[in-house]
Amino acid sequence: MAELKIFYKDKDKDKIKVGRSVNILTSLDKSDIIWIDLLDVSDRTEGVLEDFLKIDIQEDEEMEEIEMSSRYIQTDDSIVANSNFLRDNFEVEPVNFILKNSILVTTRDVELASFNETVKKMLVNTRNFPTGYHVLVSLMETRVEKDADMIEDTTDLITKLSGEINAKDHVDEEVLIQIKDLQEKVTIIRQNIMDKQRVISNFLKCDFFPTELQPRLTMIIKDINSLFDYTRFGFDRLDYLQDTFLGLVNIEQNKIIKIFTVVNVVFLPPTLIASMYGMNFDFIPELSWKLGYPFAIGLMLVFTLAILLIFKLKKWL
Repeated sequence: MAELKIFYKDKDKDKIKVGRSVNILTSLDKSDIIWIDLLDVSDRTEGVLEDFLKIDIQEDEEMEEIEMSSRYIQTDDSIVANSNFLRDNFEVEPVNFILKNSILVTTRDVELASFNETVKKMLVNTRNFPTGYHVLVSLMETRVEKDADMIEDTTDLITKLSGEINAKDHVDEEVLIQIKDLQEKVTIIRQNIMDKQRVISNFLKCDFFPTELQPRLTMIIKDINSLFDYTRFGFDRLDYLQDTFLGLVNIEQNKIIKIFTVVNVVFLPPTLIASMYGMNFDFIPELSWKLGYPFAIGLMLVFTLAILLIFKLKKWL
């Protein structure tokens, strides 16, 4: 659903109001505009904003570029940055940020929880958001907090899966699929926070980024570094679970091979005896003996029981 939000200061400067049409721009002073959020808006709306703010809003293809030179562009009076935001289903949504004359312009195609929470904070504590720079930092803080929550949820899933593996007396292919799925999720989270780290590091290098916000940016970098440690720990646990799973598979396979080996060894003497008396010789004394058949059966049983007894004594059974 297309939606335009223009956050601007009220006349008394103590309140922030929200406009939902580009027509309001003609009645506003640029210095009063804080943030313009574009959610899947039309090309016409983007064109009006480009003319009003003298900016170039990127297309989807540009927002999805992976090269760092395309993800962060800084001029004498503006910043253009692209960053990926994760949704709850682990789909990646590219977001474009443009900062010029203290006005933040964000462009995205879907609803994002980080944006909704930032709007709530902004409308409740208006004095904490005097410029677009403050909104941008708050968006990054909220997004990193969301990433931390996702890592925590994934860690809980890893712990639960570990308990299931320890409780099972047999291996299940579904377990390996779950391990692979969790590995993919941890990888996505790690790539996402790495993207944030690069963008925020560039903000810290920016000459005209407000000095008062640099401690908050530094704190975000520290939080991201902590999240890197958690993702590394998650990878290690998943590798351990995968090794444990494969070890259990090998044990089960060895048990099956062991059963077949025992069966083969147990039936080897009876097979040998049956083969001996099945040979086509003219003279085999036992063939004309009345007790020959019971003798052969008894001999088979004796050898079979003897082998089973040896296996039992060796604790191979």
